[in-house]
Amino acid sequence: MSLCRSLVLLLPLAAVSATAQHPPPGHVDPWPVLRASARAMGIDELKCVTFSGTGYAGKVGQNVTQDTDWPDGEPLANYTRTINYEAGSSVETFQRKPGLNPRSWKYGPGWMGGTPLQEHERQPFVVSGKHAWHQDGAGGEPIPAPRDAELWQLDIWLNPAGFIKAALAPGARPTAVWRWELAESGRDGATTAGIERIIVVSATVLGKYRVNATINSQNLIQRIQTWVPDPVLGDMNYEHEYTQWQDIDGVKFPAGWHHHDGWDDERQFPVISGGHNSFGGVFADIKPNDCGETTVVPESVRRHKEDRRVASTELADGVWLLGGSSHNSVAVEFDQFVAVVEAPIDEKRSLRVIEEIVKLVPDKPIRFIVNTHAHYDHLGGLRTYLHIGATVITQQRNRLFYETELLNYVPRTLQPDMMSLYPPTEVSEGYTMEDVDEKYVLSDGSRFLEIYYVQGLNMHVEGMLMAYLPKEKILIEADLFDPPTAGTRRINTPEEVHQAFYNNVSQIGLDVKTIAPIHGRPVPWSDFLAVVRRGGA
Repeated sequence: MSLCRSLVLLLPLAAVSATAQHPPPGHVDPWPVLRASARAMGIDELKCVTFSGTGYAGKVGQNVTQDTDWPDGEPLANYTRTINYEAGSSVETFQRKPGLNPRSWKYGPGWMGGTPLQEHERQPFVVSGKHAWHQDGAGGEPIPAPRDAELWQLDIWLNPAGFIKAALAPGARPTAVWRWELAESGRDGATTAGIERIIVVSATVLGKYRVNATINSQNLIQRIQTWVPDPVLGDMNYEHEYTQWQDIDGVKFPAGWHHHDGWDDERQFPVISGGHNSFGGVFADIKPNDCGETTVVPESVRRHKEDRRVASTELADGVWLLGGSSHNSVAVEFDQFVAVVEAPIDEKRSLRVIEEIVKLVPDKPIRFIVNTHAHYDHLGGLRTYLHIGATVITQQRNRLFYETELLNYVPRTLQPDMMSLYPPTEVSEGYTMEDVDEKYVLSDGSRFLEIYYVQGLNMHVEGMLMAYLPKEKILIEADLFDPPTAGTRRINTPEEVHQAFYNNVSQIGLDVKTIAPIHGRPVPWSDFLAVVRRGGA
């Protein structure tokens, strides 16, 4: 039964039981507030809505430095979205310049380097119930998106009409408080102007997310906020702001959307990450009860099972590339320990890689985890390695962010990981990280792993490291060169990044025979030289 249909059955009983109790101090009865908002926005007769306009996108987790905002993506031209509240489905389509983004990335969270590149201009993204998929081109093959299904389903209810329907549904258990809202005027200091008494209604959505909606004196929702799980930030702030309301035949719906991933204007210790703006736009063409075509889950999506295998390839004696995903890791065996380069994606991936390493080298501890850089798709497993006893090696520019927001004891309630469930004592004792300035060496007297700071990457990311095995002449790198896979294209690395990579290797004087990339297959150094000489991929 859908949220909207179950509302009709539950509302009279819920309203009676709620009003029979006197709210505690600081609280108000949520039911009159929800009913007034539903009337003001004409929600009772709204089954679905289609809206169109031009949007913008931010690349969450891909900032150049941690005190800057998420980088801007290309404009989302001819953006159209149809939300069907009764069916629990959402269909988004837009046009975006091909060749620059992963085809799986919509906007906001979900950017995953090393995956096939978007090749067609038109990009549809769909969720229906527990299934989600996307297409590269309007007529493209449906590509399952199981990692994104729950978040995209949650987004159906994180808009004014969706929230009211969700808050009145079974199991929502709404509560409400009041407060004086300063809004933007609060930036002017101790002002007394522009203050409004508002109500914040909190409800449980999808059985697990605590969602807060700020309702103003016109009974319109101006802000919806919750937390979603993120492998790097944990319980991450996730909020929408709504403006430019339109009245279409008695239905009020916002044309102005603005979304944050992370808190707005952070950069205040101990929270120092600067990213927040990730999606928005003006969608003024609003059509209430325009449901579009019925959304049918493709059979290939319904039957899809994610391949989670780790494929290990021996690059040299005691050196393995752990692949089978969009991101690789590299394990290096020393006399008494193992060092791993890169802990990407999330804990699930890292635990599978760790299990494979233990099979390859059963009697030695994983003592070090080398992190190449601070993009979130390369950080998601650092806490996992720290939990099993590894020391993190990263560039010194990353240390403050990692210590304050990543490698800490802050509870993770939505998606607890090993470190939050079984907190290791090393975190409180303070020895969790070694930071690199220009060069760092791991050695047992026979094997050497040289770790270098990659300079001149201010167009991509600051604080990048690469690792070099001089005896084997293997260079391990991330995002500096992504070798193309047969039949597919990968992220189009900017020519400036290729040139910076070449300059660093040349200036240090490394004798490279093989590149072991975090994205893609190992290739001879000559493959990269051929790309540099012809001026790009």
